Amino acid sequence: MSLSRPFRSVLYLPAANARALEKARGLPADAIIFDLEDAVAPSEKIAARAALREALQQDYGRRARIVRINALETEWGREDARAFATGADAVLIPKVNTPADLDAVAALVPETPLWAMMETPLGMLNAAAIAAHPRLEGMVMGTNDLAKELGSRFRADRLAMQAGLGLCLLAARAHGLAIVDGVFNAFKDEDGLRAECEQGRDMGFDGKTLIHPAQLAIANEVFAPSGDEVTLARRQIEAFEEAVGQGKGVAVVDGRIVENLHVETARRTLAKADAIAAMAG
Repeated sequence: MSLSRPFRSVLYLPAANARALEKARGLPADAIIFDLEDAVAPSEKIAARAALREALQQDYGRRARIVRINALETEWGREDARAFATGADAVLIPKVNTPADLDAVAALVPETPLWAMMETPLGMLNAAAIAAHPRLEGMVMGTNDLAKELGSRFRADRLAMQAGLGLCLLAARAHGLAIVDGVFNAFKDEDGLRAECEQGRDMGFDGKTLIHPAQLAIANEVFAPSGDEVTLARRQIEAFEEAVGQGKGVAVVDGRIVENLHVETARRTLAKADAIAAMAG
């Protein structure tokens, strides 16, 4: 999976819910996490695995299809991994603490890309080593589990989460991985969701994990380049290329210096806008 692919909205869906699996094919989500872990009762896990295998034979368009398996330590984990060694775009591993957790799944899933749930204190401390794993392509922040492990309280500014979020962001960017922010639990609080999406976007996340389809529109809007940002990116590129043609190393746009590093950011902005347009088209 390429970083040029958008991950603005990553929706969790319980694999045991047949209606949700069908509905997801028409939802405007960039990616779907089909959950075999937390969202499925123990008595339903085997049936949910079989139902999901069948569902993923259907067309989900350009949405990334990510399957969150149960931990290998459980009675379902190894069969989950084997079942989705093919047929999905990625296998998401819960509670990754060390690179060895990825090695264990990689041995069962030889080709499908791996993603890691980052949701434990040990995972935060080992984020750089985890991100360096050759099979890993993405990270998902599990902020609910992390808050439980930390014993932290909810704050709108997510103060308690900042250290972990920052460590994982640094690790993901150092190794060219996709990384998406944790969920916002109050799915009817649109203002709170928007504020948390904006915080995650400004920190550098590619998008946000979501627990309800009602959250899709806000995440898609916030994590997409705005029309003004696209226009500015084009102007910066044009101005810089003109400056280079004149033998200069910098340009000026709206009273601000534009150097090569700004042009690289501008090109990424346009590439993201193009990827989103392709997703919609």
